[in-house]
Amino acid sequence: VIELREQGGLLAGVAHGAGEEVPLREIVLDGDRLTWKQAVTRPVRLNLAFDVTVDGDTLRGTSRAGRLPSSKVVGERRTEPERRP
Repeated sequence: VIELREQGGLLAGVAHGAGEEVPLREIVLDGDRLTWKQAVTRPVRLNLAFDVTVDGDTLRGTSRAGRLPSSKVVGERRTEPERRP
């Protein structure tokens, strides 16, 4: 789950998952294209780069971890983030 918000004209965000909360970096919205980077430590340490297209309440695109193959990403807007213990 990612949370995005505008602060002072800039996008800021946080990703929640696998028991950790990590800040999003280098968030850029250019038209309907949204890109960002984030680091995770669980289940393994990875630096991820996301490149998605936003269409209404849906986003689709890819996530890439270094030289590993890209993974498909699909998401849906929620009004309240779902919190998991």
